Amino acid sequence: MSTATERLALERAGYVTACYTLRSWLLTTDHKRIAILYMLAITGFFFIGGAAAALIRIELFSPTGVFLSNDGYNKAFTMHSVVMVWLFLIPSIPTTFGNFLIPIMIGAKDLAFPRLNLLSWYIFMLGGLFVLYALVAGGVDTGWTFYTPYSTLFSNSYVAAAALGIFITGFSSILTGLNFIVTIHKLRAPGMGWFRLRLFVWSHYATSVILVLATPVLALSLALNIAERVFGIGIFDPRLGGDPLLWQHLFWFYSHPAVYIMILPSMAVISELISAFAQNRIFGYRFVAYSSIAIASIGFLVWGHHMFVSGQSMWASITFSFLSFLVAVPSAVKVYNWTATLYKGQVMIKAPLLYAIGFIGLFVVGGITGLFLASLAIDVHVTDTYFVIAHFHYIMVGAAVSAYFGALHFWWPKMTGRMYPEGWGIASALLIFLGFTLTFFPQFVLGYLGMPRRYHLYDPQFQVLNVLSSAGALVLAAAYLIPLTYFLWSLRWGARASDNPWGADGLEWTIASPPPKHNFAQTPVITRDPYQYPLKEGT
Repeated sequence: MSTATERLALERAGYVTACYTLRSWLLTTDHKRIAILYMLAITGFFFIGGAAAALIRIELFSPTGVFLSNDGYNKAFTMHSVVMVWLFLIPSIPTTFGNFLIPIMIGAKDLAFPRLNLLSWYIFMLGGLFVLYALVAGGVDTGWTFYTPYSTLFSNSYVAAAALGIFITGFSSILTGLNFIVTIHKLRAPGMGWFRLRLFVWSHYATSVILVLATPVLALSLALNIAERVFGIGIFDPRLGGDPLLWQHLFWFYSHPAVYIMILPSMAVISELISAFAQNRIFGYRFVAYSSIAIASIGFLVWGHHMFVSGQSMWASITFSFLSFLVAVPSAVKVYNWTATLYKGQVMIKAPLLYAIGFIGLFVVGGITGLFLASLAIDVHVTDTYFVIAHFHYIMVGAAVSAYFGALHFWWPKMTGRMYPEGWGIASALLIFLGFTLTFFPQFVLGYLGMPRRYHLYDPQFQVLNVLSSAGALVLAAAYLIPLTYFLWSLRWGARASDNPWGADGLEWTIASPPPKHNFAQTPVITRDPYQYPLKEGT
């Protein structure tokens, strides 16, 4: 056989192998592989949304704008918010680490409905493609809230396509939540009662309840929005007997619980990181577990604090204000208990712990400023200003993304069997905290001074603070790229990870890195409570 023939045969064999490998991934029902498929997808969406954020911050260097028109700026911040909220923040931790870890943490071989799990990924990708089509075809200029009547009557952008994409991704969320609920109820290993579950599982259970109960409201609201825009049915148009404020009630009834869809899984991650790197039991385990359920329950009752200036009755505003203060209590319970867990713990300074501590700092700032917004007098003053932007980003980006990166650093050795360079991990954690603070803390001041959001032309007196914010965004962008670089590097050159490189407690650390296809050779029998630190030999 000639050399050319041999080369051709090898190329064909390689092509067949590659096709078989791709097919095995695209048709897999292994919860771990599906988690990785989600991770690849949301990473791509994260950088698309981040690119739009970079456009916004470059534009805001100058009070007269740099290169975007009014319409172009509207489409830029809509692209950023729609992609980051619906295609990254909401699915980020549940679909990746929840998918990967929940069956292992409860001693199961897979989720209850493996094929439904794969279908949820395809539905998510289909919805994401509709959203990207809307953004590429001409963009959307309504913001991520799609407020009526602008979104249904006046906008000339691709609102219906974007709304349809989000409508479709909602079904992915519902299926994922349903799968988690059934799995946690039915597939726990022998001996694993509810109070032997890890707090990661508790938080995802609470999140799943929100997904199943709240997401249909959003889906139906988007369907009504599309129906009015496309078919002229009078639902929100007052000229046709509709009510434009109805959209706000429907949208925020979902979207405030959606905040907890983003933050409850992040809190789950922090509980795991704090206990592992403090080598200490979670202080007040049951209080932390119940606080997740309390947050999920009360979260359904506070949507009206987004509507203090909408014309709703004063009594309704006072009620929503009180409930908004109330929902802060279970969140505070978690923060106090994490702090108590660190107290007198044998603390190991590693990258995941730095991300966890960064989360706590950013979450506390976001939570306290949330109390400002729950106060009627202050909220009226700072509504639709950069104060709201800063508060939202401290919770949803600073805290939630810090938790996501903390989870990525903590479970990366388990998922891939490789270690990353610890020094670079520590540097990235510090740089992300610094860049985020420099980006968003000035926006609290901007908002209090009266700079409105959604405008790219502003009074020159605000330029210094905007330049600081934009400079911080550049630091933050670099900080987000660093982990991408060394994680990819570690896949080839990283040191081999042991089964339990952190000395952490939990079933996932008792199996190989990366885990075998069916997780456990034999179903484990649980005989002790979680977080039994310090670990004894053989546990």
